[in-house]
Order: sequence, then structure tokens, then C-alpha cells
Amino acid sequence: MITSTLKVEPKSMRILEITIPWSEVKVSRDKIINTATQEAELPGFRKGKAPKEMVAGKMDPKKIYEEVVKEIIPKVYADSLRKNSLAPISSPKINVIKAKENEDWVVSATFAIKPEIKLGAYKEKIKALKNSKTKIWTPGSGSKKEDVKKPSLDEMMQVVLAEATVEIPPILSEDEVNRMLSTLLDQTQKLGMTVEQYLMAKGITTDQLKANYSKQAENNLKLEFALSQIADDEKITITQADIDTVLAKVEKPEDRERMRQDSYYLAHLIRQQKTIDFLSAL
Repeated sequence: MITSTLKVEPKSMRILEITIPWSEVKVSRDKIINTATQEAELPGFRKGKAPKEMVAGKMDPKKIYEEVVKEIIPKVYADSLRKNSLAPISSPKINVIKAKENEDWVVSATFAIKPEIKLGAYKEKIKALKNSKTKIWTPGSGSKKEDVKKPSLDEMMQVVLAEATVEIPPILSEDEVNRMLSTLLDQTQKLGMTVEQYLMAKGITTDQLKANYSKQAENNLKLEFALSQIADDEKITITQADIDTVLAKVEKPEDRERMRQDSYYLAHLIRQQKTIDFLSAL
């Protein structure tokens, strides 16, 4: 029987340690060897007719091990999440602790769950920001009775960011920084530069770049969580009609189909825009 223990870590991090009986591992191992046997072509045997033991003896043990891990880990991880009533918001980092022949395997999965989000007095602060931009008419000023200038999107987001309290799980920050570094690499390559040349041109070091990206990642994720929580609190929802309206505005059929295929992300963007509209209307 597969068993698991849960370790609660700071900043909404969790570690599942999962023990997989050898009998379960063997089922997966035999399945992989059987599949290889059906495809094997050994001298003196027709395709798929060589003895399983002979095929297994020719296979790279490391390759078998890798295939077993790919076969069994996602399944036992998903089962352990269900048994522990967990809903991760990140991909797991898998660590194989023990994986020996004829012994139970032990693996760990490290992941993040949704952190606690406190929004603070963002409504009051945004209303105060709007009032600060409204100039009251005075006799003889020659201006309109009331000159209203709306806060910019960036100003409103800065208010939300300043008021929100969220401890960002480290695994999410690391993934976001890696995404930003990957984007930078692509951009510099298109310009015919290396990252080192880019850093020299900017006059910053690699450590400074990573520190800047870490701060940006924290703010990006914090704002993402805050906007999502506002949408939840205000019951901002997305309908199929909302999605269809956006898709109808896309001119190229191939672009429209690509967006349709990624409708979950599209719904996320529409909900976020509705949340921003809500903030603008406060």
C-alpha cells in the first residue's frame, strides 16, 4: 500500500514524502520491459519474439529506472494529493530518496499551496487617490466646475500592492525568476548579444540582475494573488459569452483558434481586466 506523510513548511510550502511498495514498482517495471520486448529485434528472433529476460538483459538499467520513474511518480503523487486533500499551485519538485531493487521506493514532492492573502484598505486608499486628483472649482478660476483626472493603472496597482500582505512561496519566485531570465536570453540572442554583453552595457552584475528580478518576481506574484483575491471577494466571474466576445474581435482565424485552445488562460486575463474595471469604478 502506498503511504505518504505531509510536512508543513513556512511560506505555504509543503513536502509530501511518499513510500511506494516494491510490488507497485515491479508492476510498472514489468510493463516497461514487456513493451520493450514487443518492439525488440534480437538476432535469431522475429520482432517481439525474443524472451523477456534476454531483452531485459540488453536494456540499460538506468533507462529502465528512468522510465519507471516517469511511469509511476505522477500517478502516486496525484493519489497522495487526493488522500491529503491538497491543491498545489505549483509544479512539484521531485526528489528520489530511495530506489533500490526489491525494496520499497521513497520519493518526496515539494510544492506550494495558495498562501493567505490580506488585502488591507485598498478600497479606501484608491478612493483617496481619486479624490486627490480632483480639483474643486473656485469662482474666477476660469476652470470647469470640477476637473477630474483619473488615476493611472500603474497608480492603482501600486496602491493594491502596498496594501496587500502575501508571503510568496519560494518555489513560485524561483520559477518566475527563471522565466524572466529565459526571456532575457531570448531577447539578447535576437539582438546578437550575449547576456554578459547586455549586463556590461547596463553596468550591472549577474548578482544585481538576479536581485532585481527577484524583487520584480515577488511584486508580480503578490499583485497577481491580490487581484485574484479581490475577484473572489467581489464575486467577479467569467461567462462563455465573455470569452466569445473577445474571440470575435480577433481577426486572424489561426490566432482566434490558438486563443480558443488556451481558453483557461484567456478567461484568467478577462477576469483580471474585469477586476481592474471594478477598481477603476470605486
